[in-house]
Amino acid sequence: MIFGYCRISTKGQSFDLQEDALKNAGCERVFRDVASGAKTKRPGLDDLLGQLRAGDIIVVYKLDRLGRSLQHLVHLMNQLTERQIGLRSLNDPVDTTTPQGRLITNVFASIAEFERDLIRERTKAGLASARARGRNGGRPPGLSKEAQNVAIAAEALYKQGSLSAQQIAAQLSISKTTLYKYLRLQGVGIGSVGLR
Repeated sequence: MIFGYCRISTKGQSFDLQEDALKNAGCERVFRDVASGAKTKRPGLDDLLGQLRAGDIIVVYKLDRLGRSLQHLVHLMNQLTERQIGLRSLNDPVDTTTPQGRLITNVFASIAEFERDLIRERTKAGLASARARGRNGGRPPGLSKEAQNVAIAAEALYKQGSLSAQQIAAQLSISKTTLYKYLRLQGVGIGSVGLR
């Protein structure tokens, strides 16, 4: 079955241009969303993805109507390929039902991977530069409110001295390493009470 998907960014815009093109392309059913490109919530797209079966084809007016970003688009295209669902864009050179279209899809995937690698490299370079200036990046020291509560309980059980480290960790559903970390953050001298 051939499905269409169209999206407009605001209610003031019209679906007419996209829907006419999709119907002319043979779409038997068209799903719609009113959402900006960055929004993750798209009920129409979710409904469409839930109804697709192997051998079906999605047709879009342009690829930017489908994906929130290049990374999201490539992820979606990979999912469709795994499910044996074709994707055709009326105004972009993408048609995964053909060998050439699959080649273009792989090029997109490579570009997205390249983009992720560049971001990773920039992040590492930025952290190294900050460290050279005496600033440390990463998560700020300390614990979340939930972790603080667990650390307080760990300290109380530890100071009681009746349970082993393994028993305390099991009771609090944390590892022994995390237990020791929490105790250090609480200022407890490990070994002072005889933790086993």
